[in-house]
Amino acid sequence: MVKKTESLLFKFGIIFSIFTFVMLVLSGNTMYSSQTKSYMKECEKTIQSVASYLEDSIKIDGKDFLIYKNFMVENFQKVKVPADFTEADVPKAANAFYSAFAKEYPGKALGVDITLDELSRDVQELYAIYNYEYYTILFEKAREAFGVLYTYLCVPTEEPMHMYYLIDIERIKRESDGFLNTCNDVFKPLDKHRRMWEAWETGRKPSGYDHYDNEYGRTYAYYTPLIISGEKIGVIGVEVEVEKIIKTILHNAHVETGKIALLLVLCVAAMLFFIYKCYISKLERLQKKVRDYAQNKDAAVAMEIEHEAKGNDEISKLAEQVASMIMEIENYLKNLVNTTKALQTSKAQATMMSELATKDALTGIRNKTAYDKEISRLEWNLADDDTEFGIAVIDLNDLKHINDTFGYEQGNIAIKKLCYIVCHIFQHSPVFRIGSDEFAVILEGSDYNNIGMLTTEFRRQLDELATKGDLPEWECISAAIGIAFYDTTTDSSVANVFRRADKARKDNKKEMKGGN
Repeated sequence: MVKKTESLLFKFGIIFSIFTFVMLVLSGNTMYSSQTKSYMKECEKTIQSVASYLEDSIKIDGKDFLIYKNFMVENFQKVKVPADFTEADVPKAANAFYSAFAKEYPGKALGVDITLDELSRDVQELYAIYNYEYYTILFEKAREAFGVLYTYLCVPTEEPMHMYYLIDIERIKRESDGFLNTCNDVFKPLDKHRRMWEAWETGRKPSGYDHYDNEYGRTYAYYTPLIISGEKIGVIGVEVEVEKIIKTILHNAHVETGKIALLLVLCVAAMLFFIYKCYISKLERLQKKVRDYAQNKDAAVAMEIEHEAKGNDEISKLAEQVASMIMEIENYLKNLVNTTKALQTSKAQATMMSELATKDALTGIRNKTAYDKEISRLEWNLADDDTEFGIAVIDLNDLKHINDTFGYEQGNIAIKKLCYIVCHIFQHSPVFRIGSDEFAVILEGSDYNNIGMLTTEFRRQLDELATKGDLPEWECISAAIGIAFYDTTTDSSVANVFRRADKARKDNKKEMKGGN
């Protein structure tokens, strides 16, 4: 009697167990490699998106950010920023600055009528605290929204290879007084921060990452230069945790490998059942071919097995199934890679189409579609008792006259001119172009609380354009504005607020034309 350990079934069981293990190792490695490439591409895309978002957010402020940056670099040691501020404290800091500014310098605009250096020490510090809290919260929210580890903005110091952390979500207290240590001066040697200095020196986004070993573990850091009005300001840094990336890749690889393992185990079990009924000579030949495939991983073996599987006996059927299994595994791996690439392409195309669908082609701001989405969001929030928002409707005057008299190109210039002023005045609120010559602003936060001052500044800038005799007529624009605020006692929808704002706009237009 043949011992169980010497039986053909046992021996073939051992062979197919090894085969299964080898296939799982190879498929696991292949899956891990595929997942690594896929996830790293997505990770790089995410990091670049974070950096681009922060870059665009800062560029919106333009000249105002330059004023803030220059002031902080020169005076950061004197500024006392609380270490425990939250997002809710930013509007408070803004109100404190604007209230103090309006009280000490009534009727003046910072950067227009008076410079930051001309302000009193108290107002300067309120200005610095408000901006520091605002930009820090902006960077913190970007980190949370995109799931990255660390975001910051560095500007070079006068000392070589040194950087100020102008915006830093890592809050470090000063030992002297317990306030935040703003503009922390850090030595950044070139050999460890090559891509950071490449971004600064060239003014272009470098390819690849810098690798750091720090208190967070091993991290990847991506950099993008911040350039405003052609002037290099600093470098935006975004870091992700390597350990987190590896864990995600391993998890995905394990899931996919487990599926393959289940398929292989089922197939091997079926093979062993048929082998038990085999004729030994055919079984030995099949055994040899399977060993060849296990060692060489050559899919051509499947064709040889299928060619030798002549007849309708159990061994022939088993050989056909083995050949089919090998081809299915090869096709599965190929299809998996192709499917992954197709999904990445579809996702990128969907993102691009979504952005184009909500962007106005002429002005570059959000369009009517984006406005409708924002209105839908506000509708969901109406149930909250503390909901506060307003709508400003702004209409360019005499666009038809400009188009008919000077041409549509000049009309477009007038529209973009008004768009620039609206975006500059209401810089903390989303602005939409909802018609040919009509814009809407959703007033929330600091713009909501300071609408009177902003409206005055809006009209002042338009009046200033009207008095400039050296400008062509289509640049001496005028516009009507109407504003309405949400009232929980009377407004059942956002549309009610818009109608009141639009009516106020029409009344303003009549008033400007001298109508009744």
